[in-house]
Amino acid sequence: MPSATSPQSDTPIRPLLGLKVLEFTHAVMGPSCGMILGDLGGEVVAIEPLDGTPTRSLKGFGSGYFPYFGRSKKSLCLDLKTAEGLAIARRLVAKADILIENFAPGTMDRLGLGYEDTKSLNPRLIYCAMKGFLSGPYEHRPALDEVVQMMGGLAYMTGPSGRPLRAGTSVVDIAGGMFGVIGILAALRERDLTGTGQLIKSSLFETTAFLMGQHLAWSTISQSPIPPMPERVSAWAIYQVFTTVDQPVFIGVISDRHWESFCRAFGREDLLLRAEFKTNNLRIAAQELLLPDLKLMLSQLSSAVVMAKCEEASIPFAPIAKPEDLFNDPQLNQGQGLEAIRFPGGQLGKLPRLPLEWNDQRIPSNGQPPKVGEHSTEVLSSWLNLTPSEVAGLTAKKIIRTQEAGTSEESR
Repeated sequence: MPSATSPQSDTPIRPLLGLKVLEFTHAVMGPSCGMILGDLGGEVVAIEPLDGTPTRSLKGFGSGYFPYFGRSKKSLCLDLKTAEGLAIARRLVAKADILIENFAPGTMDRLGLGYEDTKSLNPRLIYCAMKGFLSGPYEHRPALDEVVQMMGGLAYMTGPSGRPLRAGTSVVDIAGGMFGVIGILAALRERDLTGTGQLIKSSLFETTAFLMGQHLAWSTISQSPIPPMPERVSAWAIYQVFTTVDQPVFIGVISDRHWESFCRAFGREDLLLRAEFKTNNLRIAAQELLLPDLKLMLSQLSSAVVMAKCEEASIPFAPIAKPEDLFNDPQLNQGQGLEAIRFPGGQLGKLPRLPLEWNDQRIPSNGQPPKVGEHSTEVLSSWLNLTPSEVAGLTAKKIIRTQEAGTSEESR
């Protein structure tokens, strides 16, 4: 499969090549941050307990977390409950450029791996803590994606009145991980200037509040209560899902130029002659007159015809897709937006690459999701110069776990 390359070579572009990253994470927020750093070329070492991170064995929708967010990393299984395991972790910290963690408040401090402990070991370390809340009265609370969607207004905005509804993906976890990456990249730039690292914090609740900013601005302007999205007054007269003969299609007409193109594509030049439909604001005022006409017209056409006419008119449109429809999406496949990933359980699946291009090329992943302890020997050798006999001794004492010493990794 083609990969993103530099103009001068066939080597995949890895902007963060050479940076060492330690990942103390679980679930989605922290692992998504590490995955992005790994895709971009950082050597991301995920520190796992001897049995592997519990995220590997989640059921339900959670079973997709590790195969997706676990890629582009190395697995080092290390018992942090032992003095010897913690000593190894501290030696790794001294070699790292970046540390990311998303455990419950106070966990890393209790281990002696909090920021105040680690910055003395490595003043250049960029320490990214991803939590439920930033500094304030809630900062010691645990949080989850769904919790902050409820308390931050996102669930209210997603469902109809009286029926708060979480978004259909871990949007806050992932966005919080992305803000972690943004903070890390900014801190790397500052380290180039100052020579020292710093503590970066990203959070779920404040990320949700950031996502709500456009609605808060609307509330200030309108001086009105904010209605949930299903009951909003749209900024555009035609911006909704329409029924066709076979399946629904979303259409967005967001300018007067779009309106003219829409009318001509569908053979409705008569609508262009009506003064009450001349501008978007007039069309909003006349929706009760306009929309029944358009709904009747579109309901007599197939979705294929409707979408073809919308494409001809160069106006936004979309079929109502299910997630599994993305596997066969022409844009994602021909644009190399999906990549074959071997899951730890042996399944082969296609998963999304980073939604970025470098010089018109997509960036491939930087490695498959690792087996439990797959890179323990490699990391301890390359980072700490431990000998094979030293690694064997640590394995025998169950301070670390190597792939060779493990069992049934393929099933994890």
